[in-house]
Amino acid sequence: MQLKQVIIIHKARNRDSEVWAEKCARQLEQLHCRVLVGPSGPKDNPYPVFLASITQPIDLAIVLGGDGTALAAARHLAAEGIPILAVNVGGTLGFLTEPFEAFQDTEQVWERLMGDRYAVQTRMMLQANILEGSRTHPEIVSDSVLCLNEICIKPASIDRMPTTVIEMEVDGEVVDQYHGDGLIVATPTGSTCYNASANGPIIHPGMEAIAVTPICPLSLSSRPIILPPGSVVHAWPLGDYELNTKLWTDGVIGTQIWPGQRAEVQMAQCHAKFIILREKHSFYQTLREKLQWAGTRVPHSNNHHATSKNISN
Repeated sequence: MQLKQVIIIHKARNRDSEVWAEKCARQLEQLHCRVLVGPSGPKDNPYPVFLASITQPIDLAIVLGGDGTALAAARHLAAEGIPILAVNVGGTLGFLTEPFEAFQDTEQVWERLMGDRYAVQTRMMLQANILEGSRTHPEIVSDSVLCLNEICIKPASIDRMPTTVIEMEVDGEVVDQYHGDGLIVATPTGSTCYNASANGPIIHPGMEAIAVTPICPLSLSSRPIILPPGSVVHAWPLGDYELNTKLWTDGVIGTQIWPGQRAEVQMAQCHAKFIILREKHSFYQTLREKLQWAGTRVPHSNNHHATSKNISN
């Protein structure tokens, strides 16, 4: 990998993340690399300025923060094909990030990157649009939004906790009407986030699939469903007289869904590219550590597997 132009994004209003961003910038500039540094958060979005000001391709995005910071980077950079080195600096869970211990020797990290001694993990993303008009001649009335975790269609109101009725169609066929708190359309990456909290299936991130999970449905027969990656999902609210229904992308509000409009969700043409520094990277280890899967609560030895002691403890 060449390091001629790098962007460094740190978690907004987090001192540790900002300090490490400044340190990385100084070291990369000594390697004759052009560096752009900026904060990312609910009220800070450096990506439009970064992408508009570049005069040559961005070789790497270093993202210092937690999962939310990494999600924002993926939404803005995946379409540009920019690889992301996300590191847990000031984050909480760190599902999508490299552990800080693998990054703290930054000078060695730059050597590894320039020597191509790293792995790249690609992750499927979803794209959503708002449509209106007839089924045969629909019109796109919104900007396309990307997500790495999930597209969520649910109402939001400051006065009460509203429920909704959402009708879903897959590849032109109506599947169900969900009466409840909303609907989640998730990627395999997002299957361990909001989707898992709503009792949806956990999907290995190496797969390409779409999980559709109703949120607190008022029917025990309403169940999550896994769709092929080429499926196109349409969903729209029924009887939303108070105009509460909104489309959310990775937990960030995307756009309002007005009467007569419907959301279209499908696999995006781009993938997020994450740099992996760890020599041993295991999805199952991540589940054990981040979700605190411990197996039986009564310690039991297993002489057939060398890792059993680590799992049971």
